[in-house]
Amino acid sequence: MIWSDAAGDVVRVAAGAILCPLVPGLVQHIKGRLQGRRGPSPLQAYRELARLWSRSMVTPADTGILYRLAPTVVGACLISALLVVPIAGQASGWLVGTDALVLIGLLALARFMPAAASWDTGSGFALMGTSRDLTLSVAVEGLFLAVLILAALPTGTTDLRALSDAAAGGAAWTSPAHWLAALGFALVLLAETGRQPVDNPDTHLELTMIHEGPLLEYAGRDLAYLQWAAAARHWIMLILAVELFLPHPGGLLGGLGATVVTVPLLCVVLALVESWQAKMRLLRVPRLLATGAGLCLVGLVIWFLGITS
Repeated sequence: MIWSDAAGDVVRVAAGAILCPLVPGLVQHIKGRLQGRRGPSPLQAYRELARLWSRSMVTPADTGILYRLAPTVVGACLISALLVVPIAGQASGWLVGTDALVLIGLLALARFMPAAASWDTGSGFALMGTSRDLTLSVAVEGLFLAVLILAALPTGTTDLRALSDAAAGGAAWTSPAHWLAALGFALVLLAETGRQPVDNPDTHLELTMIHEGPLLEYAGRDLAYLQWAAAARHWIMLILAVELFLPHPGGLLGGLGATVVTVPLLCVVLALVESWQAKMRLLRVPRLLATGAGLCLVGLVIWFLGITS
């Protein structure tokens, strides 16, 4: 049993690590089609990673250990997060467990390390993007926690496998609280992955960068690690949407089928949102996230009042 669980974890993590660059690539391809352009190939993200991997690394002058460690720590955090998140309800919890709070901690550490590295470099534009990213992260992580607590109420646990089992079938959708949690998570997904209206993933202007800002001083393999980690974060958020907040059948085969079908559909939805919605002014983004927090509070009230339909 131990060996079979370990083999399942290896397959699940390898699949996530290999497939995750396809997610942003597919979103960009669909956006191009929606906007009347040919658009980049869905495999463009792989080409970018291969190009960066072949380039030499650059170390700014007077940087210390934080700058050098950041890409490695971020990559390790995202690999560990892939272990935590179940696919089709399957995860052994080997080494890191399957608790949602562990996942939040890993994603927070992966955000903190590039921020600390940007302070190490002292780059003005990197620090500008970092300050914006950290300002938004306070609201994003609080909303993420509120959403997971709301989703955990029916099971009484924050174990992601139990949450996935509880969301399987149609029973969870009889509760208005589950719908409100799903709406709140939609905002978390946009913010965590740097999509519009929270951030513009296509921008190359330093003055408007948020999530890309802390990466400005990296090049070569270090930048490849960080860009892969951003794609892995995207993958994890979509898998959480499938497992916890969208209708899916129970069982291994049913869950895998739902993942194969739903993840591309969510990419289409993200492309539609980005083609329709412009980037918000920075000071308005916390208000948007506060709306998600308000939905979660309403969901908590509904749950404690026992309103189930």
